[in-house]
Amino acid sequence: MFRHLVSRHRRTTLLSALVLVGLATAQSTAALAAEPPVSGARVLAHFDIAAQQQPENITAEPDGSADLTWLGARQVVRVTPQGKVTVLATLPAVTSGIAWVEGIVRAPDGTLYVNYNAGPASGIYRIGHHGGTPVKVVDLPGVAFPNGLALDPHSGTLFLTDSATGTVWRAWPRTGKARLWATDPLLLPGTGPDAQGYGANGVKVHNGAVWIGNSDRGTLLRIPVGPHGEAGKVTVAAQVTSIDDFAFTGHGDTVLAAQSNLDRVALVTPGKTVQTVLTAADGLSTPTSVAVSGRLVYVASAAYSSGVDPNVVLGHLGH
Repeated sequence: MFRHLVSRHRRTTLLSALVLVGLATAQSTAALAAEPPVSGARVLAHFDIAAQQQPENITAEPDGSADLTWLGARQVVRVTPQGKVTVLATLPAVTSGIAWVEGIVRAPDGTLYVNYNAGPASGIYRIGHHGGTPVKVVDLPGVAFPNGLALDPHSGTLFLTDSATGTVWRAWPRTGKARLWATDPLLLPGTGPDAQGYGANGVKVHNGAVWIGNSDRGTLLRIPVGPHGEAGKVTVAAQVTSIDDFAFTGHGDTVLAAQSNLDRVALVTPGKTVQTVLTAADGLSTPTSVAVSGRLVYVASAAYSSGVDPNVVLGHLGH
C-alpha cells in the first residue's frame, strides 16, 4: 500500500511538472507571437529633395551601415547606424535625357555594383568599397529600363530587371557580357488603369532561385536557377500590392517588402501571410527598398509621391 502511495505521489508530481512546462511553453509561444516583427523604427537620416537626394535602392554592409543610390543626384552614399552620410561616388553626367542611379548590390569583397539608367551611358558600374570613380563594367544595349540588381554569390554573376519590358537579364562583370535570362507574362508590366509601366522591379538571389517583385501586378515571383544556370518556371510566391524591392529576413523565404504606393513595409511569408509592419507613421514616404543586416532593418523612402522628406528609416527585427 505504501509503495502504491509513493508511486501515485511520483506520478502526480511528474504530471504537475509537465503541466507547468506546458504552461511555460504556451506562454513563451504567445510572447513570441505577440513580439512585433519590426520594432523601434525611427528616421535615421533625412535627405534634401531639392538636391534630388531620393534613395532608390539599398544594400547592407557587414558593420551595419547601408549603401544607397540617390536616383536623380546620380550618387551612391553610405549611411552609418549613427546616421552619418558619406558620398561614395557620383555617376557621370549626361547632356540630355534621364540620368538615374537605380539598383545597388554589394559583393563579398566590398565592391559595389550599380545600375545606371542614362541613355548611351547606361550600364552596370563598379565602385570600390571606399568609394571613388565609378567604372562601367557591363554595357546594356538591349535593356530599356535597368532597375533592380542582385548578385549570385556562388557564380559572381549579376541579375538585373528591365522594368519597361518585364524581363530579367544576367550579366558577367568580369567579361562585360550580358544576356537575356528570363521572359514570361508574369514579369510584364500591368495593363489596367492603375498600371504605371513597371513590371519586373526588385530582385534578389536566394535559396537557389531568383526572386522578383512585379510592381504593377503586385506579385512576388520565384524563378529557380537550373543546373546549368538556366531559368526555370516562373511562379507566384505571394500577392503583395505595390511591391517594389525587398529583402529576406534570414528566416526561410520570409521577406520584408517595400510597398511604395502604400507607404508601407510588409512582412511576407510566401504562401501564407502578408502583414504590415511599418507605415507612414514610422516615417515612410514612398518606400522603395529594404536591406537587412543581422537584426537591423533599413528602409529607403524616396518621397516620389509626397515630395516631402526623403529619408532612410532604421528598425530592428523583433525587440
